Amino acid sequence: MSIENFIPVNTLCIHYKMEQSFFGTLSEMGLIEIQIIDKTPYIHQDSLYEVEKMIRMHKDLEVNLEGIDVVLNLLQKIDSLKKEIHTVRNRLRLYEN
Repeated sequence: MSIENFIPVNTLCIHYKMEQSFFGTLSEMGLIEIQIIDKTPYIHQDSLYEVEKMIRMHKDLEVNLEGIDVVLNLLQKIDSLKKEIHTVRNRLRLYEN
């Protein structure tokens, strides 16, 4: 497997000044996916935005890991409801015209 689109977890730990156990726990909770390539854990670069969001919640807002899980689930629910409202509005416009 090519590692050009992956970032080593150790690099993230150094850059964000986080413990490797933080990323391991996020993976165990199903919040991120860690790929093991040549005995080294990596995170895909596409999930970096979500990882940074979790780190900011943990460090800046002092939200624990369980709280991060709850917040992310609520944000997903909000996005889903926004899409549903958008769809309903579009259907309503069809009937109004």
